[in-house]
Amino acid sequence: MKKTIFAFLAAAALIGTGCVSTVSDTHTFASSFGQDSMAGRYQRTPEQVYAAALSVIQSNGVLVKEYVPHDSTNVVRSLEAKVDQRTVWVRVASVDTTTTQVDVQARTKYGFRDQNLTHELEKEIAIQLTR
Repeated sequence: MKKTIFAFLAAAALIGTGCVSTVSDTHTFASSFGQDSMAGRYQRTPEQVYAAALSVIQSNGVLVKEYVPHDSTNVVRSLEAKVDQRTVWVRVASVDTTTTQVDVQARTKYGFRDQNLTHELEKEIAIQLTR
């Protein structure tokens, strides 16, 4: 009986984990599902928003990777970083000629979402744009 219960719990744990898409069009391990990204739109050029995002990431953590997703039609740039032992993804995309959107997503080492860090970084990018 104990083996059956253990097998059931192990199967439930495996089913409860999975793979999710990141804002930069990559995939990562996830233990929790739901809203894990924040978006902000600004009346700035993509270059200005990307520079602000890069500055915020470098002041809070370590930049791991910068890349341009090739499957997108808009002007899109992404980066991946480590902040407070969390993996953070930032995507900067041009919405139209005057508006740029930034999406920020953060996950812990074990795949749990970190909405507080996501919100904090997105707001720091907004503050950086006002300077």
